[in-house]
Amino acid sequence: MSLEKKSDGFIMQAGILAMAGIICRIIGILYRSPLAAIIGDEGNGYYGSAYNIYTIILLISSYSIPAAISKVIAGKLALKQYKNAQRIFYCAFIYVIVVGGVASLFAFFGARFLVEQKAVMVLRIFSPTIFVSGLLGVLRGYFQAHKTMVQTSISQILEQILNAVISIMAAYLLKQLVIDKDASTQAVYGAMGSALGTGAGVLIALAFMVLMYGINKKEIRERIAKDDHKDILSYKEIFGIIFALVTPFILSTFIYNFSTSLDETIYRKILKLVKHVDVSQIAVWYGVYSGKAVVISNIPIAISSAMSAAMIPSVSGKFATGDIGGTKGKVHTAILTTMLIAIPSSVGIFVLAEPVVGFLFPGQTNIALAGSLLRALSITVIFYSLSTLTNAVLQGIGKVTAPVYHAAIALAAQTVVLVPCLLFTNLNLYSIAIATIVYSLLMCVLNQLAVRKYLGYRQNIKKIFVLPMIASVIMGVCAYFVYQAMHKISGSNLISLIIAIIIAACVYGVLVLRLGVLTKEDIEAMPKGKKLAKLLKKLHFIH
Repeated sequence: MSLEKKSDGFIMQAGILAMAGIICRIIGILYRSPLAAIIGDEGNGYYGSAYNIYTIILLISSYSIPAAISKVIAGKLALKQYKNAQRIFYCAFIYVIVVGGVASLFAFFGARFLVEQKAVMVLRIFSPTIFVSGLLGVLRGYFQAHKTMVQTSISQILEQILNAVISIMAAYLLKQLVIDKDASTQAVYGAMGSALGTGAGVLIALAFMVLMYGINKKEIRERIAKDDHKDILSYKEIFGIIFALVTPFILSTFIYNFSTSLDETIYRKILKLVKHVDVSQIAVWYGVYSGKAVVISNIPIAISSAMSAAMIPSVSGKFATGDIGGTKGKVHTAILTTMLIAIPSSVGIFVLAEPVVGFLFPGQTNIALAGSLLRALSITVIFYSLSTLTNAVLQGIGKVTAPVYHAAIALAAQTVVLVPCLLFTNLNLYSIAIATIVYSLLMCVLNQLAVRKYLGYRQNIKKIFVLPMIASVIMGVCAYFVYQAMHKISGSNLISLIIAIIIAACVYGVLVLRLGVLTKEDIEAMPKGKKLAKLLKKLHFIH
């Protein structure tokens, strides 16, 4: 896994990262079912509460490090300034050691002020993971800057596998320790076990990335030795660059993700203090939302996240050398690819929501509620996919503060919608879904306008949105009726779901080609695209 043995095509690298993301999401869902059976919806609620605060602290301290570091290092690599790139790498480590260490201690000692009493120990178990995640983030950002996502992808899969195994084992064992206690205590201990799994996963991923760096260390030293650039940045200058770049990255990512925690806090407070709902019941309901509906809706969004991670160094490199045309080309390819996946995913989730939930969480309660919530969240797949991608575009071209303003505006609008929905209606969890739709839509629109303004990029609305939506709607109708017919014949949810998805995918693929969404040139630009184009031409799908 050498730094030199890589593909220059960011779509290929995004594909590698996206595949890893999908595998991780699948593993995440598969282990969620036995985990949910162990800790229950109440345990999921306590875990979700602590996890949201953990995420916020992680966002502030080190979550944005991979994207920020990959951007700044990629810019130096494009100019062949290898010494400066390595100095930035070392300074980034110092940054996360200090900031991550402080954040980890804050989460541990401040837990009782940050979450409800029953979630305190869960958050304290999460706290060391914040520090370890910072170190992991620097290494991932370093390899991503070299436009190679293989190391990051493997580390993500290893992280998720160990997370799954340890979460289930630890949740079961800790719950057995208090098997004679009440259900709420058992739920808390189960949630603590799940938090242990998260930390174990991050630790094994860090060990792998350290190993990968060690393997490439000789190559890195040789390249630095050949660098004859005289303009060497001082460590003071580098820390200035890191702070100037990381701060807006952190702010935008923080606000972008803080919406979830804010929604939960407002939801819990209003239901507890105003509507006088039992705390355990609130935890159960929120566990259904966060542990089932949100988990599933995040699967296709993982693809856009992968595309974004792969695109930042590529866009930054093109932009640093003044190649605006090349920058626009990469943006177009990324958005088209993402929408070709996000739009049918959104429609598919809407149509098959309950069967999917029933398959992934068999034999559990609240399946109908989770399916209904998932259906409501399906539209956010499109909005979040596009806003995540355009966030990366704006950051890649140096407009790092724009997503901050957009996220702040969207957050304010979301809150304005959420509070009256909870106070004056009985929508409860659906209020959070509505607020999430508002937030993701505003982020999507504002980012799109900013990309047009700063980069001069104008999208082909018909090709990128209209035609894929037409193909997706037809696909969705087919999927619905095929599922219903097969379920009547076989009585099996799994068989019906598999057949419906396969037929739907085939219908969508044929329609995309027949409607001219993908041209011969688009296909040839993909990894192994020329071979694929020849095959499709022989089959008369393209001209």
